[in-house]
Amino acid sequence: MVGSSPRMLLPSRSIPSSFFPRALTRVQGPLILLWICLCCKMAVDSIMGINSETRNYLLYETFLYYNPLFLLAAMLWLWGINLRVFAAFRINYVKVFDLDNTHLMWKEIWMIASWITLIVLTSMTSYLYLSSKDSHLAASQPVLLYSILPLMLVLPFDVFFVTSRIFFLRTLVRIFLPLQPITFADFFVADILTSMAKVLSDLERATCRMFHGQVATLSWFEPDSTCGSHSIWIPCVLALPYLCRFLQCLRQYSDTKDRTCIFNALKYATSFPVILVSALKYHVAVEIWDGVYRPLWLFSGLINTCFSFYWDIRRDWDLNFFLGLFNSKYPLLRANLLYSSHLVYYGAIGSNLLLRWAWTYKLSAHLRHNYITVFLMTALEIIRRFQWIFFRVESEWNKVSRANLQTSMKDPLKEAEMPISANEYNV
Repeated sequence: MVGSSPRMLLPSRSIPSSFFPRALTRVQGPLILLWICLCCKMAVDSIMGINSETRNYLLYETFLYYNPLFLLAAMLWLWGINLRVFAAFRINYVKVFDLDNTHLMWKEIWMIASWITLIVLTSMTSYLYLSSKDSHLAASQPVLLYSILPLMLVLPFDVFFVTSRIFFLRTLVRIFLPLQPITFADFFVADILTSMAKVLSDLERATCRMFHGQVATLSWFEPDSTCGSHSIWIPCVLALPYLCRFLQCLRQYSDTKDRTCIFNALKYATSFPVILVSALKYHVAVEIWDGVYRPLWLFSGLINTCFSFYWDIRRDWDLNFFLGLFNSKYPLLRANLLYSSHLVYYGAIGSNLLLRWAWTYKLSAHLRHNYITVFLMTALEIIRRFQWIFFRVESEWNKVSRANLQTSMKDPLKEAEMPISANEYNV
């Protein structure tokens, strides 16, 4: 397995970069919990001190600026759980992702996630508190936050896990420019980005408002504003992760001539009609939308959901769910199950189907004003991806183990000398 690894998700650390975890571990858990409680109380008091009409607008804007960052932090928290479970069930994710022996463990992932959560929560509390006192100072809070976090990612100094940041940025370049053979790490991170499509869309809208000076104002709420509901950039950003995976599949087909890659590319292509038709909501008459485009949107969502569900279960998880009842020791599953109970797999199949329906809502540009529902649907998609990771990495570890066994039977080399070609990945 060669190529860059998703180092922000699966990072490696150099000795100089260890300053970051050592500094963070000086803050005790109770102090962090106390700070969270204080921030929550101040935020609630600030919200309740505003009249009801203004409060709704303020909550919507606060949601847009801080919701995507909280969800990014949540993905990190869940990734830490993934790593802990892999270790408990002896799934060698280090070999699957081709990591070195200094990769970050789940405790360190949680530590990073906890501090991102604290930083975002503090900024949000400041924004809410200052909104009724000094609008200019309040507007500076999300701008400052959105400036600091990217700066920490690209900081060219040997602090804050510089090796991890470099590899993560390289992985992003490989995802957005798939000009080289696709590795497991490349498509794995790209798949996670597809689940974060709504988050990326909200980040674009928030950045747009900051760039045009619309923070802590109501001008952005007008439909025809630069950053309003009619913006063409919303569906474009929603489609971008799926376009990257589509191009990755075509690149993989070019390298391997495996027709499975074409069908995988088709799966990602079925997301484009859902996004495009939904965006037309703001550009056609209500009668045309209700009579023509809304049924087309629902049909497109159904096709994508069914296609994606099949691919999750049969291809990504390598389960025999669609092949009959008597093909393995466990009906509809497979013979080699690494997790403790086969009931876990049946539960995952059922929940994956249910959570897949949230996908259509999440990608629909015309369903974005009910921010509580949007948050719940996006969070459910992240949970679905969190669940997907368990079985996708398990499936890949089974393949790596079988390949190593076959290679060792042919040529008794050391395990470290038996790499898996990038072209053998099923992306």
